[in-house]
Amino acid sequence: MKKKIVSAVLCSAMLATVLAGCGGGDAAPAASAPAAEAPAAEEAPAEEAAPAEEEAPAEEAAEAPAASEGGRTIGYTCMDGTNPFFVALEGAIREVVESHGDTLVSMDPANDSNTQIDQIEDMISRGVDVMFVNPVDADGIIPALDMLKDADIPMFGFDTQVGDMSYLVSYAGSDNYNAGYVCGKDLAEKCPEGGDILVLDSPTMQSVTDRTDGFLAALEESGVTFNIAGQQDAQGNQQVGNEKATDLLTASPDVVAIFGGNDPTALGAYAAADAAGVTPMIYGVDGSPDVKALLKDTIMEGTGAQSPISIGKTIAETAYKWLDGETVEEFIPIETFLITADNVDEFGTDGWQ
Repeated sequence: MKKKIVSAVLCSAMLATVLAGCGGGDAAPAASAPAAEAPAAEEAPAEEAAPAEEEAPAEEAAEAPAASEGGRTIGYTCMDGTNPFFVALEGAIREVVESHGDTLVSMDPANDSNTQIDQIEDMISRGVDVMFVNPVDADGIIPALDMLKDADIPMFGFDTQVGDMSYLVSYAGSDNYNAGYVCGKDLAEKCPEGGDILVLDSPTMQSVTDRTDGFLAALEESGVTFNIAGQQDAQGNQQVGNEKATDLLTASPDVVAIFGGNDPTALGAYAAADAAGVTPMIYGVDGSPDVKALLKDTIMEGTGAQSPISIGKTIAETAYKWLDGETVEEFIPIETFLITADNVDEFGTDGWQ
């Protein structure tokens, strides 16, 4: 068992980093402050959408429109724009969009499904030509997808699947099941005697559900006996994860491990365990710089790593291939793998892999 660092400075810095930055921002989002997304909205006022409409005549709407000299308005929504994962992912999409001379309009629903629907409706009114979609709630977003479909706006999904994938032209996302599976496999190998564990999931987020399923499947396949002492919805959020883990650890302080459905949730659990003076092995999913920095000499044991940069770049390039009339894959899986203290130096802690 690795030693636990009890450092207020480290935890404060870690929390500040997440607040500045999607886990998921899974740091307590402020619904009234879409921060990084606001400038993009200002750069793409409604009247700028008109040229794109002129370049794509109505009779061509049923098919992939040919790429223009630029001037398209591209919409983007994710579950939580403050999550460092989504900050990096949005940046990768923005780079591709702007390289084509187009404008990306990003909006942050701050993990609120109703807000996300309203924001998508607003982007439709702005005249977006293409929409990149990551749902707060896989089924709850369907009304917004219906509006996009009625407006003949093609949709491209990323990271988390929507309840009905037939709405999407294409989807790119991590192998989330495997991201959880590698964590469960590692825990079973390191803790062959088994024991009580805690699970911080998020049932409305399909990506987190897949990770949790993979984690639990690996434990079951191992033959080692683990008992779930508590399982709570942490909403993919660091602050909520901290609150849930604090309550669960009060009831079950002797758990051997905690699984968080994303890295912000795991960071919340890390802070809760530190405050409670207990040392469970903690696993997350993302491969975020903050978690990678804690993998050596702390109770942060591992993270099922994914690459937000690869996801963002892949789905954006796929959208432009489709706009150029190419046939694209409907589902594009992105590799996931485990990062622990043993291999973290290969990936570094100062950025995303």
